[in-house]
Amino acid sequence: MVASAVASTPVLSARASHTVRVRIRRQDGPSSAPRWEEFAIPAAHGGNVISLLQTIAATARTADGRPTTPVAYDAGCLEEICGACTMVINGRVRQACSALVSEVAPNEGDLLVIEPMSKFPVVRDLAVDRSRLFNALKRVRAWVPIDGTYDLGPGPRESPSEQDVRYRLSMCMSCGCCLEACPQFTIEHDPKQWDRAFVGAHAISQARLFNAHRTGRVLRPERLDVLMGQGGVNDCGNAQNCVKVCPKEIPLTESIAAIGRQVTVHAVKRFFSGR
Repeated sequence: MVASAVASTPVLSARASHTVRVRIRRQDGPSSAPRWEEFAIPAAHGGNVISLLQTIAATARTADGRPTTPVAYDAGCLEEICGACTMVINGRVRQACSALVSEVAPNEGDLLVIEPMSKFPVVRDLAVDRSRLFNALKRVRAWVPIDGTYDLGPGPRESPSEQDVRYRLSMCMSCGCCLEACPQFTIEHDPKQWDRAFVGAHAISQARLFNAHRTGRVLRPERLDVLMGQGGVNDCGNAQNCVKVCPKEIPLTESIAAIGRQVTVHAVKRFFSGR
């Protein structure tokens, strides 16, 4: 959902520390031409990029005094859990809620450049359509199947070492940072092509997560069938950009390597079994 944050008064109540020049790549709709607008925003102590966007919504005037519309963007939890507020900030893809002004524009008059992710179609301004990201999770069946909603009793036990590995993988919030940084993941507007395009590091890592789950592994053969096919793990170019930008520091390259080994074993078993 697009969160076009509109406020009647400026959100920043803390004392402003300095003024930041905010340059935003804007686009009125999917078929509109992009344009740039610049704002001069008083930054509060401890403020983040979202707080700057909220102040822009409250004032709705550019740096040269022209009236404008609030900037549209996606946001939810504002504590780096939902993954919705992913943007390209000063050339780096990251979460706007955890990008502190003191880090990205610490000095008076610093220029802060904000753009939407380039690997997903723009809906408006900084809001993009991440449907392909979630489609990739469907492709790899990233879920634990259950037989109804009634009480099935206690789940299978797992060791602390298994829990430690799976917990790190479960922290993925489907933010899209790894996909934006991946040279193999290119924008694809046609949904008919999604099932043939590279699934991305997030889906590969989630397949590893659910393959390791004692109940979820019942779908392991189906997941590996997808990941050994077109757009699967073999399409990874091993650039390792994904692990560098992951806000949760998930070991994505380890997951890619682990799934690569699982796919190899799966393919050999299929070859000799004739299935």
